[in-house]
Order: sequence, then C-alpha cells, then structure tokens
Amino acid sequence: MFISEIFHSIQGEGLLTGVPSVFIRTSGCNLRCRWCDTPYTSWSPEGDERSVDEIMADIAGFPSRHAVITGGEPLLMKDLPDLTEKLADAGYHVTIETAGTVYADLRCDLASLSPKLSNSTPWTEEDGKYARNHEKLRINLPVLGNFMAAYPYQLKFVVDRQEDLDEVESLLADLDEVDRTRVLLMPQGRTAGELSSKGAWVAEACKSHGFRYCPRVHIDLYGDTRGT
Repeated sequence: MFISEIFHSIQGEGLLTGVPSVFIRTSGCNLRCRWCDTPYTSWSPEGDERSVDEIMADIAGFPSRHAVITGGEPLLMKDLPDLTEKLADAGYHVTIETAGTVYADLRCDLASLSPKLSNSTPWTEEDGKYARNHEKLRINLPVLGNFMAAYPYQLKFVVDRQEDLDEVESLLADLDEVDRTRVLLMPQGRTAGELSSKGAWVAEACKSHGFRYCPRVHIDLYGDTRGT
C-alpha cells in the first residue's frame, strides 16, 4: 500500500470526535478537491510502499484500539481488505474515511462517507485540468448506498456556502432511508479562523435541518499540521 503517514492523535471529526486513534493515511486520490487539506495525498501524492504486515508492526506500539484509515482515497488500495481484516482480528475498531466513489467488501465498524459537493470542484486550480474528471466522479450514489447498507455510517459534508445546503438535501433525497442523525455538516476551512468565521451559520443550518455540527478539533489543538 502507498502510505503517506502513520500517526497517533485525537479523532477530530465525526461521531467519534475526541477518541484517541491510530491514523493510517494512504496516498493517492481519484479526486482533486480545490480545498483539499492533504494535497500531499491527492494533488501531489507522496509516500512509501508498505506491506500490510509492516503497517501492523508500525502501529503496534500505539496504545489506542481505534484505527482510522484515511487518505487520499483509501479505497484505491488493493490491499485495503486485507489490512482491515488484520486490524479487526487484532481487536481494533476500524473507521474508513472515504469520499464514497469506490466500493470494496471490508471489515469496517464505521464508514465515514464524505461525498464531495460542487464547492469542491477545481475549476481554476491548475487551469482546471482536473475539473471535468472531478465532476464526473465526485458523487456515486450506488457506492454510497452500498456502504450505507453494509456498515454503520456517517455522512459528512464539507460546506462552504449557504447554497450547499440545497445540494445536501437533494443528495439525501436520492439515497434510501438516510438516518439524519448521522448526517454531519462541517465548515470548510484549514485554520481556526476560517472555521470560526463559518461555524455560526453552519451550526444554525444544523439546527434547522436536523443535522449534526461537525467541528475539526485537531485544527483547534494542533493547527493545520501533518501528523495530527
């Protein structure tokens, strides 16, 4: 597997916010979000090839029993099912963080699905060369439905503007029997200041739509730094 970094931190987002976790970050992505906070795994993928056994050895010294496999897009990794199998057999709670564009059968305790809204499309970045492919791939309803039917899930949306709310509701209407208590809105931002400036209206949107507000606790604690 192509791995960008492995580290021990606090889960900063979603239903398990605050839980100490081991993060296994894969490198490589089929999308190019304009606001991606890990461009070293998407726009310019960096990392090293690691076997599943090497990854298991790397995380063995951390005390946490929660493992978060993130990216990039981890579902692009052919060895991902084997990794999740070994994590589960070793007693880890396994979270997969994915955009929900690619599916595989896995051992997974929480599928953290983050469908990308139109605010993510890089129309101007690098002269827009990735924009059309991004638009084509960013929403895959069958894949999202498969994950939601197979695993406990959360739907986490990065919102940047008020009109994003209509997009969220439209997508939810296209999915079957969504548990709205598992829908989270997270303000787009890579600094505490950016998150704070959008947080108030996003929180009000959560109140009016019946969603959860999703903070980014790791930004508050450590800033926009790698390995956190």
